[in-house]
Amino acid sequence: MARSDVMVDANVYIDLLKSRQDAVDVLYRWADDRNLALCGMIRLEVLRGVKSLKLLTKLSAFMDLMINVPSDNRLWSEATDLAWNLDRKGIVIPGADAVIAASALRLGAVVMTSDAHFSRIEGLRVIAPPPEWFGI
Repeated sequence: MARSDVMVDANVYIDLLKSRQDAVDVLYRWADDRNLALCGMIRLEVLRGVKSLKLLTKLSAFMDLMINVPSDNRLWSEATDLAWNLDRKGIVIPGADAVIAASALRLGAVVMTSDAHFSRIEGLRVIAPPPEWFGI
């Protein structure tokens, strides 16, 4: 039986790249029987900072293989509602993270992230990246 789908947050990709890891290789090996998921916001946050065309092409091709949550009007409405409700509870998160959370909730995916505020979102399952990826 396959494990839950996992949406890897942009900070995990960025931290892997900063630590000179091959993010594609690390995530591919870790995924095993998991489905990796993605939304347009994560794709944008990761790929905009990539310095070389070769790495951009490699990461983009890898992301194309993942479950991609469509960025339709419904998603933007769900993200807006999520952010609005969190704000009323005194939990303020970046707008981009509201979109990521809404995408994961739509899919029923776990979010792998280093950002603690994701764990404050009701119904969202969150895991941390394995510390050994970063030599911790």
